[in-house]
Amino acid sequence: MDRRSVVKRSGILGVLASGVAPAVWAQPVIRWRLASSFPRSSDTIYGGAEVFAAHVRTMSNGRFEISVHASGEVAPAFGVVDAVQGGTVEACHTVPYYFYDKHPAFALGSAIPFGFNARQMNAWMLHGNGRKLLDEFYAGFNIVSFAGGNTGTQMGGWYLKEIRQPSDLKGLRIRVGGGLVGEVMAKLGAVPNSLPGGEIYQALQRGQMDAAEWIGPYDDQKLGFHKVAPYYYYPGWWEGGPEVGFFIQRKAYLALPQDLRGILAGAASMAHADMLARYDSNNPAALKQLVQAKTKVLAFSGSVMDAAFKASMEVFAANDARSPEWKRIYADMRTFQREQIMWFRFAEARYDSFMSAQKI
Repeated sequence: MDRRSVVKRSGILGVLASGVAPAVWAQPVIRWRLASSFPRSSDTIYGGAEVFAAHVRTMSNGRFEISVHASGEVAPAFGVVDAVQGGTVEACHTVPYYFYDKHPAFALGSAIPFGFNARQMNAWMLHGNGRKLLDEFYAGFNIVSFAGGNTGTQMGGWYLKEIRQPSDLKGLRIRVGGGLVGEVMAKLGAVPNSLPGGEIYQALQRGQMDAAEWIGPYDDQKLGFHKVAPYYYYPGWWEGGPEVGFFIQRKAYLALPQDLRGILAGAASMAHADMLARYDSNNPAALKQLVQAKTKVLAFSGSVMDAAFKASMEVFAANDARSPEWKRIYADMRTFQREQIMWFRFAEARYDSFMSAQKI
């Protein structure tokens, strides 16, 4: 037997004699399932969960595996929170405002009409009271939250007819993403409906809907909405900077060793940053292609925006009256937003306004 074999064997025997086994022997692979609210075809928003799972796997050196399941595979799009609460899956990737009907305050974890843009949302969540207040709220549903992406300001959707003034919304059957904006649309006279992303095209094609909003040029083009609706409006005043979230079952989270909890947080942060960057990278080319395909890209008129703002404020006031959780979180959000608007007016808004008029 050569000297290297002797040293190797005595090293192993020494470890065994000490009663301490190498870490790799003592740690079985932890396997979780994650239910997404999004179809695979929307690869950027659905892909946020895949980015998250890949980072968890890499940073844990394979000790922690999370399988990602598209909408409908293990839970319906709007049933993923129930699946997490019930233990069917350990985690989900979703937009919190989908669960407004469970409790109005869910919407504040993502986007409300005339709310934050993406940067302001990050600031409130990371350095304001946003994450603290929302995690206190989510604790009542036995879930822990992490930021899981942002789309940036979305488009205002696809319409079979032009929307020139608020009265054009009356009787309009429109797909919107969540109960809160649905309440605002109803105040404007529209007939809102929440459909999963994978069902929107057929609803427009069959005449079951007169309009539908989804996300923005990249995702909307992939789903083919321009083939059935000629008018594409902006901005999506109900989604200035919607945060997508990871919800983790609290029991499963607390059962993890401390280092894996840290890995979850780090992987979520990387997936969060990646999503917005991908949208900003992909949307310009998609918008150009939609215009080349004869899509009519139009801005909502001032009168429509004003009417939507007024209706939104009425819904928010009603929520203040019926929900102390909403009232507490919403008040903090608006206080923070006032300061953000003041700051952005001096630098970001002026810079963006100037640059949008330049030819580079």
